[in-house]
Amino acid sequence: MTQLLDDTGERVHTTDEELLHRVLTPYRAKRCEYLTSATVTAKGDPRDGGRLGAACTFLIPESCYIDDTGHFNSVEFNICFNQMAYYLMAKSVKESLVAPFSHWTLDQFWTRQLADVFITDFRSSFRSAMRGRHFRGEIEIVDIAEWDGNDLRDPLIILRTLCRYWDEHGGESTGEIAAAITNPPTN
Repeated sequence: MTQLLDDTGERVHTTDEELLHRVLTPYRAKRCEYLTSATVTAKGDPRDGGRLGAACTFLIPESCYIDDTGHFNSVEFNICFNQMAYYLMAKSVKESLVAPFSHWTLDQFWTRQLADVFITDFRSSFRSAMRGRHFRGEIEIVDIAEWDGNDLRDPLIILRTLCRYWDEHGGESTGEIAAAITNPPTN
C-alpha cells in the first residue's frame, strides 16, 4: 500500500492487500484467486507516452475448472490477465494514477468491474511451457482511448495492454489484449 518514488521518477505502489481482496471478491471460490501480489508503477499518463503497469505474482495450487494438466494454459492465462487488469484499474482509481480512472470513485469501479469491462481482442503466445503453479506476470497499459457519447453511440473507453508470464523453469507466455469499458461514469 506504500507509494515510493524510485530513481526514474516512477511512482511505485506496493500491494494493497485490502484492495486486492476486494478485486478478487467476485471469484466464486478461494481456489480461483490466483493473483497474490501486485506492485503498480506509474509514470505519466499512457495517453501522453507515460507508463502504467504492474509486476505480479501468482499461485495456482490447483486449477479451478479442470483436472491438473501439468502446464499453464490459455484459460488460466485469461483468468490471470483479468485479475491483473482489475487490480491495475482499481489501484488507478484509488490512487488517481491516470485518467479516466482518476475521475472515478471505487464504488463506480466496483459497479463496473464485471458488468462493463469486456475483452474485445485477445492474443496469446506460449513460447515455452510453464508449469503454472507459482509464477510471475506483468501487465502494462500501452494506450487508453476515450470517446464521449453522442446521438449515435454511448461513451466508451478502450484499453490496449501487453502482458507476459514466466516461471523459474524458463516457461514463458505473452499476450496483447484490448478491453472496452462501457458505461463509464460521467463526472
